[in-house]
Amino acid sequence: MKHLIVAMLGVAVMQTAWAHGHAGPIDDSMPDAQRIRFCERVRDHALQAFYNRDKGRPMKLFDEDGSDGARITNHIIRRIYAEPQISSPKKAEVFGRGTCNEMMGTKLPAD
Repeated sequence: MKHLIVAMLGVAVMQTAWAHGHAGPIDDSMPDAQRIRFCERVRDHALQAFYNRDKGRPMKLFDEDGSDGARITNHIIRRIYAEPQISSPKKAEVFGRGTCNEMMGTKLPAD
């Protein structure tokens, strides 16, 4: 009986661990839905830039074609390479998402 309870507690803990840190589904009727999704992708680019910087790889920038996407992403990548205080993957994610939201004027959805 004790093993069953321990197993159930383990499953419950694993479910909360897997769910942690991921945004929930975004309703397409929200006016900022596309911006929020874009900033989630920029967050991924920020994380990759952090790993590239950490491994001594050269900076990979996007070709700027006048769009906000390439401009914002390149700005974030340059800042990650330039600022040593971004010293962990979590800080890179927070910086990428926060800077994108600020530059896009996105209001985060209420949880």
